[in-house]
Amino acid sequence: MSIIGKEVAPFNAQAFHNGEFISVTEENLKGKWSIFCFYPADFTFVCPTELEDLQNEYAKLKDLGVEVYSVSTDTHFTHKAWHDHSDAIGKIEYIMIGDPTQRISRDFEILNEEAGLADRGTFIIDPDGKIQAVEINADGIGRDASTLVNKIKAAQYVRNNPGEVCPAKWQEGSTTLKPSLDLVGKI
Repeated sequence: MSIIGKEVAPFNAQAFHNGEFISVTEENLKGKWSIFCFYPADFTFVCPTELEDLQNEYAKLKDLGVEVYSVSTDTHFTHKAWHDHSDAIGKIEYIMIGDPTQRISRDFEILNEEAGLADRGTFIIDPDGKIQAVEINADGIGRDASTLVNKIKAAQYVRNNPGEVCPAKWQEGSTTLKPSLDLVGKI
């Protein structure tokens, strides 16, 4: 069964955000677009490069009405320590969720059970709390957060324009498609 279209399961987690510890639940996702960025562990190697890259896109994503959440199986305390000691992570303004019980990672089907760590996965969640896009990479392959901006724009366009779809490499303002019998075999 695909995770696309699946509603985010209930959860209650502690997170580090703007120098404070906060609680986050699935209810925080309702009414706005969200990105969940799972990564294996704090104090590692590829992860800080990805999370810093995501921070570099954060203002653009916020302008699109998107909240960003990074998630690992570390605790919120470990997130704070990493934030306080890493130049790259010290820049982060988005919410860093701790998932030491591995429940959230398991519910998103991103948990590597053998390692006890989340795989490297990105999820776009719509304002109804349903997953609309997923990207999962092998542990050694870092993600490019700049691609999220266009994916969000496409997801928002499709949601706001029923009956239209966005083709490959779609950019805001470019032509969309209206699937119909007339298009069959002509693309």
